[in-house]
Amino acid sequence: MSEKRMIYLQPTPVRIWHWLNALGIVTLCVTGVQIRFPEFMAIFGSYKTAIMLHNTAGIVVSLSFSLWFFYYKLSGKLAKIYVPNPDELKYGLVRQAFFYFFRYFRGDPSPHHATPDNKFNPMQKSAYLAIMFVLMPLVALTGILLMNVTPLRELVLLSGGLKILVAVHFLLACSLCAFLFTHIYLATLGHTPMAYIKPMWSGWEETEGDEAEGHH
Repeated sequence: MSEKRMIYLQPTPVRIWHWLNALGIVTLCVTGVQIRFPEFMAIFGSYKTAIMLHNTAGIVVSLSFSLWFFYYKLSGKLAKIYVPNPDELKYGLVRQAFFYFFRYFRGDPSPHHATPDNKFNPMQKSAYLAIMFVLMPLVALTGILLMNVTPLRELVLLSGGLKILVAVHFLLACSLCAFLFTHIYLATLGHTPMAYIKPMWSGWEETEGDEAEGHH
């Protein structure tokens, strides 16, 4: 029987950011659907209320994102944790994809072993790099323009006009929502369905000897 041990993977600031960000993004998705399709959905009552909540959640997520960025930047771990190295891009992506699509269903352990300085596998790093440094900033930028159409009129026109801006913001938001569902699914692929979720509450992840598995 493998010896179980605990690894402290998620510091308190990261856990606070994660759940604050999760709540904000879910609020953005739900209010966004009501704003886009008000004739089919009215969870938050009036259209005006949905817009107010959407804008508030957008501001909270933007501030949360800034805190996340500066926390990891000041810790000196931003690139190491979120940017895949050449070997990970060359070999790790294929190996991890093979695990997700085949080996996991055979009960094999993940090829990635999480540590405090290397929490994410190559597929995670690539996905988070695109989400956190491309998708999120673009969603925030287009959202800021839509919140300030009059004072930022020149920038709105430069971006193609209001209709184009709304369409781009909506498509970017749909991509973020799709990632959210994928993220939740992959979070259940540990040795138990809650194995990768519990560390986001307590900070500690349980592993078994040398068979320590990576995160979702």
